[in-house]
Amino acid sequence: MTVLRSRLDTASAGYARAREAMLGKLAEIDAEQAKALAGGGEKYVERHRGRGKLLARERIELLLDPDAPFLELSPLAAWGTDFPVGASVVTGVGAVEGTECVVIANDPTVRGGASNPWTGRKTMRAMEIAEQNRMPLINLVESGGADLPSQSEIFIPGGRLFRDLTRFSAAGIPTIALVFGNSTAGGAYVPGMSDHVVMVKERSKVFLGGPPLVKMATGEESDDESLGGAEMHARTSGLADHLAADEYDALRIGRRIVARLNHRKAGPAPAPAEPPRYDPEELAGIVPDDLKVPFDPREVIARIADGSDFDEFKPAYGTSLATGWARLHGYPVGILANAQGVLFSAESQKAAQFIQLANRSRTPLLFLHNTTGYMVGREYEQGGIIKHGAMMINAVSNSTVPHLSLLIGASYGAGHYGMCGRAYDPRFLFAWPSAKSAVMGPRQLAGVLSIVARASAEAKGRPYDEDQDAAMREMVENRIEAESLPLFLSGRVYDDGVIDPRDTRTVLGLCLSAVHNAPVRGADGFGVFRM
Repeated sequence: MTVLRSRLDTASAGYARAREAMLGKLAEIDAEQAKALAGGGEKYVERHRGRGKLLARERIELLLDPDAPFLELSPLAAWGTDFPVGASVVTGVGAVEGTECVVIANDPTVRGGASNPWTGRKTMRAMEIAEQNRMPLINLVESGGADLPSQSEIFIPGGRLFRDLTRFSAAGIPTIALVFGNSTAGGAYVPGMSDHVVMVKERSKVFLGGPPLVKMATGEESDDESLGGAEMHARTSGLADHLAADEYDALRIGRRIVARLNHRKAGPAPAPAEPPRYDPEELAGIVPDDLKVPFDPREVIARIADGSDFDEFKPAYGTSLATGWARLHGYPVGILANAQGVLFSAESQKAAQFIQLANRSRTPLLFLHNTTGYMVGREYEQGGIIKHGAMMINAVSNSTVPHLSLLIGASYGAGHYGMCGRAYDPRFLFAWPSAKSAVMGPRQLAGVLSIVARASAEAKGRPYDEDQDAAMREMVENRIEAESLPLFLSGRVYDDGVIDPRDTRTVLGLCLSAVHNAPVRGADGFGVFRM
């Protein structure tokens, strides 16, 4: 039998401690995400409602099919910066008329929906997901344009957005703009470069320069409506394809546009699925609060895989990396899961072969991260750890089947790369609140700096200040620890969101459904493997 047998003791003190720590971290994450949900705050939300307008998330809810899930992306973007959490935009994946779409909605309650540098990063990540997975892109537009004080960080990257909209169209990926309010200056090119444009009567304002700028530049007197109103664009300029009576009508028209796209998924359909044999609620207590304490990733697999069924590949070889085949919501997946943290030569070679097999069978890959990196030391260097680690990274880099990554524990150094970290373009990457990611652990990094500084002092014949060393190590450890946590990483859009472990199967199922909008193809070849 290939059904996993769980050995998790949910009555143990260790499980109770791990669960309590996880719930505490989830509460912290929830509190920060609540800031994004609150938009610009009660004052600006009420002002927006007073104008008879819907909020960004209300627009999304009405656009999506009734009771359809919405996989929100990067909700913590801009956390820890000078800009509001959420980056004044809501992005995610949801079904419209049965078609999975990427939705980008400006939040006009946050500084009028103005775009800051993190708005750009979050928006570009959502567009990247639409492009990779060939999903229609819907922009719900209401923005005053760039946040001018930070224009130097927006101007150059912002041009890529317009370029990509035109490339989407050329690639046959539909782009739709529903304009609910201002779409001015550079923002006017969002509807200007979309395939389908809907504007709301007496609400939409689309122009390169508003009346004050036109007055300054040309001396011409004009008003909003004649310069860029919805009726003008519907009747005179031709920029608007549809003139909606109100916001509800615009969303209705948007849904009809998607219905007429005749969009078809290019990937194979899922098989019938059965739930795991173990309770997903137990996922909250699997990862210890101290990541130096090992845990078995098969306990995670048993609670996310269909029927808890897992055909393990090379189970007796390279045992600190579990590899094998499963199904998740009916979709086949190959799973690579770190078992004991360190990647040795055997694990690296095993991973490379497994990735090749997944490409041969056109099977998507799921990476479950808990690694401190590749093993170091004289014995391992002489044994070829560099070339074997490079073999694994080569396989990951050149694999063309869809990759999903989930950081559940540590994800340090080149091990993060070998397990398909953000730099290796996984289709989706999420993290649990227990995850940590950096060049190396805080203590190790501080220790390396201490050793280098001590050696430098000795080489120069200078005494070494032990008190200063202790203060430096403490400062570095604290900083690296803070920068390795999910809030920091998610704030910089290094992942697509921090999720509740108990939602893992649902989130991964939505991701697998999304990636199958595009064809699933294996690699025709790989680079040179150093043997």
